[in-house]
Order: sequence, then C-alpha cells, then structure tokens
Amino acid sequence: MRRAGLVVAEALERMTEAVRPGVTTGALDRIARTVLEAHGATSSFLGYGDPGFPAVICASVGAAVVHGIPDDRALQEGELCSIDFGAIVDGWHGDAAVTVPVGDCDPEVLELNRVTEESLWAALRVARPGGRLSDLGAAVESVVRPHGYGLLEDYTGHGIGTSMHEPPYVPNLAPKGPGHGMALDVGIVLAIEPMATLGTADVEVLGDDWTVVTADRRQASHWEHTVAVTPEGPWVLTARDGGASRL
Repeated sequence: MRRAGLVVAEALERMTEAVRPGVTTGALDRIARTVLEAHGATSSFLGYGDPGFPAVICASVGAAVVHGIPDDRALQEGELCSIDFGAIVDGWHGDAAVTVPVGDCDPEVLELNRVTEESLWAALRVARPGGRLSDLGAAVESVVRPHGYGLLEDYTGHGIGTSMHEPPYVPNLAPKGPGHGMALDVGIVLAIEPMATLGTADVEVLGDDWTVVTADRRQASHWEHTVAVTPEGPWVLTARDGGASRL
C-alpha cells in the first residue's frame, strides 16, 4: 500500500503544479494516466460503480465537492479545484485528494481550504493505537466547526486495502464525542477525507449521477490521505515523507 500511496503522491504533485486558469480538468486526468502508466499501476476510479466512473481522477471545481468528472471545462481564476486520485499496485490501493486554488482566490476561499486541510491533519495525528474511530471525526469537527463552515455528514472516509472502499465508514464528525466506535488497532488502514463548504452542508447530485455540489452553490474544499495505524503511530501512506513534516 505504501507503493500505491507513493504513486498517488507523485500524481497529485504533478497535477497540482499544472493547475492554473485555462487548464482543463481533462488535461489533469491525462497527467494522472501518464503517472499510472509509468509505474505499471492501475486506476482505483476508472470503471468504478454504476454507471462506471469514466476517468482516473475526480476533479471537483468551485461548488462541486466530490466526484466531479473531468472534461474540457477550463479552470477559472478564483475557483478551488479538488483532485481526488487512487492507484492500485499489486492489488493494493492508495487514495488521496488535494484542493488547489486556481490563480488568485478570495481570502475567505483560501481560509476555507487551509482549515479543511488542517482538519485532515488533526485527524491523522490521532490515528494511533489505543484510539477509537470517533477520535478522527472529533478532531475534524474541532477544527472546522469554530469557523462556521458546512461539514458534510453523508459523505465520509473509509477503510481501504485490496478494495478502495472497505469497512468502516470514517465520519467527519463525532456526535458522541471522542472515545467511541471501533478500536484503532495496529494494522488498520483508513482513508480520512473531510469535506467543508463556505455555506450550507446541504448537497445534491447532478444529472451525471456522480458530481456532488453544494445546494447553495458556494465553494467547497476536500482533502484526503490514506493512513496506516502502526505501533509508532500514524504512517501517512500517500505522503512522500509519511506525514513526518505535518504530524
């Protein structure tokens, strides 16, 4: 899974560097395909679900939160672009997402993005032996809620291994607080992915049966990493340094 995670890290880095006004989300998808081919890896996303997902990345722009389908739409100044990508190496998956500002963005948009990323790292830091599943959602909530952002409840993180989506669901909130739910035992691997919005947390799915957008059409941010619970603590499999610089 670390090998798959490093493929994901490389692809996301290359796509992040390519994001600018005028670049299409389809062009980002082509970059990801090139990285998969270079490493002899396959896509976690292509053909997934019903209808089968038609690309190797999800590119969710502006009011789109997750599951956007890349196409010939050009990115516009001031938008946020979420890029979600998964790779399979020898049957094992890695899955991560970044949200990249397109050109100059309003300060409130940049702050939403900063807070959402920090909420991810807050959750990653508590992915430790002896913890509980609700510790992760409580960590996300503790960072996002004070800012008044919408926090998606019906879309969650997930277990990951030889399938992209495995039990358990990893909620981005903890109604009962930390210390509840499944024990975080050594060897468990989870994909944690907070999704926050500038406005309401209400969302709807577009006619393509995939793209999830905010009901009020305000912008959203989405970040994700795959993390393993080890005896020494969290190992972020989709970060080049294993998460050392942020944990």
